[in-house]
Amino acid sequence: MNKHLAIITVVYENYKVLDDFFKSLEKQKNQSFHLFLVDLSNPLSHSSENWNPVIKYSGFRVKHEMTMVRSKNLGYAHGINTGLKEALKQRYQYFCAMNNDTYFKNNFVESVLSSIFHHPSSIIGGKIYYAPGYEYHKSRYVKKDLGKVLWYAGGVVDWNHALTPHRGVDEIDKGQFNKVEKTGFINGCMMAFDKEVIEKVGYWDEGYFLYYEDADFCERAKQKRIELWYDPSIVIWHKNAQSTGGSGSKLHVKYQEKSRLRFGLKYAPLKTKLHLAKNYFMKYLPI
Repeated sequence: MNKHLAIITVVYENYKVLDDFFKSLEKQKNQSFHLFLVDLSNPLSHSSENWNPVIKYSGFRVKHEMTMVRSKNLGYAHGINTGLKEALKQRYQYFCAMNNDTYFKNNFVESVLSSIFHHPSSIIGGKIYYAPGYEYHKSRYVKKDLGKVLWYAGGVVDWNHALTPHRGVDEIDKGQFNKVEKTGFINGCMMAFDKEVIEKVGYWDEGYFLYYEDADFCERAKQKRIELWYDPSIVIWHKNAQSTGGSGSKLHVKYQEKSRLRFGLKYAPLKTKLHLAKNYFMKYLPI
């Protein structure tokens, strides 16, 4: 059994965002990890100038072998599944699926592995801050608050609206969410689990192109009596929505609304399903 952590991330075109992510991995005190980088970019866009992370990030590769897999752009869930399948093929038992537009402290790998060992057959999320300058309400904060503004500290599912609100979002962290506890939703920006979870739940639903694939995975896990845990000892910073032009962009909103409809129609009460379908088709279907 391989006791190292398989870190799985997906990239599409925006390779520059990998800089801080790779730097964080280089600084880890616990080196028991292997990176699985899944590239969904159009192969025709690759040139010697803009693509070859093995060369560009060779300093990282000298320390840690990473597995790079190219695939068609069939969505984020497809990318994560591709990485999971490759990691399983290499006999990894512990997994951390995460966004590449993140960075973290040098105890990240240690904290994730410790939490997985303490919560076997569970799904685990950590405390996530907005990266400084990526806050949704930028004018709300003074300089000393930057880097301490919460993006996720646990979550719930609002079945009246088929939404997955984050606890603590936009609040300044003052230690109010420093307790390890069960939660109702874990955001796919950082989600850790062991092999038993995959064996019970299966892979992520590739019917979602972007967004709500994490909520779907959590709902299927709860149906299998798998617990969801929020562990604030796992800390990352997130450059929110960099794959879709930033939070609130037209692309960001489009994919969120489409995936929310799919999620709601699959799991929500009938009243919510009817409300979602009516609003979505009135907005997107021509009269």
